[in-house]
Amino acid sequence: MTSTFSRREMLLQSGTGFGALALAGMLQGVGSASESTAAPSPLMSKLTHHPARAKSVIFLFMEGGPSHIDTFDPKPAIQKLAGKPLPDSFGRVITAMGEFDSPVLESKRKWKQHGDSGLWVSDWLPHMATRADDLAVIRSCWTNGINHSGGVCQMNTGTQFAGRPSLGSWVTYGLGTQNQNLPAFVVMQDKGTVVNGPRNWGTGFMPAIYQGTQMQIEGTPFANLDVPKHVNPRQQRIELDYLTAINSRHMQTRRDNSELEARIRSYELGFQMQSHAPEAVDLSQETAETKSLYGMDEKETSEFGRNCLLARRMVERGVRFIQLYHGAGSKWDAHSNIESNHTKMCREMDKPVAGLLTDLARRGLLDETLVVWGGEFGRTPMSEQGNGRDHNPTGFTMVMAGGGVKAGQAFGATDEVGLHAVEDRVHVHDLHSTILYLMGIDHRKLIYVNKGRPERIDENEGHVYKKVVG
Repeated sequence: MTSTFSRREMLLQSGTGFGALALAGMLQGVGSASESTAAPSPLMSKLTHHPARAKSVIFLFMEGGPSHIDTFDPKPAIQKLAGKPLPDSFGRVITAMGEFDSPVLESKRKWKQHGDSGLWVSDWLPHMATRADDLAVIRSCWTNGINHSGGVCQMNTGTQFAGRPSLGSWVTYGLGTQNQNLPAFVVMQDKGTVVNGPRNWGTGFMPAIYQGTQMQIEGTPFANLDVPKHVNPRQQRIELDYLTAINSRHMQTRRDNSELEARIRSYELGFQMQSHAPEAVDLSQETAETKSLYGMDEKETSEFGRNCLLARRMVERGVRFIQLYHGAGSKWDAHSNIESNHTKMCREMDKPVAGLLTDLARRGLLDETLVVWGGEFGRTPMSEQGNGRDHNPTGFTMVMAGGGVKAGQAFGATDEVGLHAVEDRVHVHDLHSTILYLMGIDHRKLIYVNKGRPERIDENEGHVYKKVVG
């Protein structure tokens, strides 16, 4: 005899399945996991391997590759060699775009030491220079990606090739969430589309539940949260429970369907966000002084300033990992006319970034928030097309602030012209391992088993760069 279920019976018998995962996440903090009768949520906060310096990360990604030798890594030798080939000791260098025997291009930057620490910063970054004593400048980074697709992919996921989880996904998988009403991992682009698109914040072989949630630059920051006027909260709750029951029943025959599980949770999170997200992104609550601090009252800086201010509000509300892209669409790429390109790009982001650091510090949040600044690679000391610089994956700079780093210092070194990292070389795997370490995670112990194989963010090649850790 075929059994039939009324709508109410189905809700009672099926509604406590995967839908309870979201409920368990929201109940976090009400009682311990042992006190809850609901299934544990995979996004609930988890224990760290050692005391964490940082609770959250704000990753400021300058897409296209900013020139390290024109921002944080001064090279007087470039001025002496301008217009001449590299010294014979470098051998024959072929750039990423295939040029060779190109002469060295002078840097027109003026350099000064800033802060009590005397950190060198160029005149392209006058506002970030005021925060010199907060900055840890790693001048000896290198990567395998020679083009934008490979470089952006590796900086985000650890490899040049698609298919692996993003750094934000690893952090979310390892640490869970600190809030129940907003995503654990948020992504913001400026106007444009990042190379590789959503795979930069995707989960690869991990469950889709750990992927980043993209915010919009225009209109409502979070899409699809508006409720039709004719639907009241009670009606929506009933509809959501019914949908959860149907999806959960469907999941019983598809246990490995992480996308469906993530969708079930996303519906529940979306329901909570309808009440809480509007407040989280309501910049009318901010004072005119704060908005001005981020440059929101100036045309050139208003867009990225808005994103930086939203990032601070996300951190305040417990979002674990926030990634901001500036120059989405490789706008930092300066194969020609680097002067006009970088003047514009630095102008757009310099004040907002300094404002973010200032605001975090005065609110007591900088010590527990790790801010990371940089791109997928640097630029060459040799010219391209006469007045530009090519991609440089063999030596570039990444900057950190807050979150337990030793501030006001430069670490590592490139050679005399900034082409190769030569002292304390720090690979992207090492950067990722260090970021996880500062968040209390041992990258060697953060493992996800995929098809019987233990996988790690660093592909078993990373080392924590302990010198930068405070």
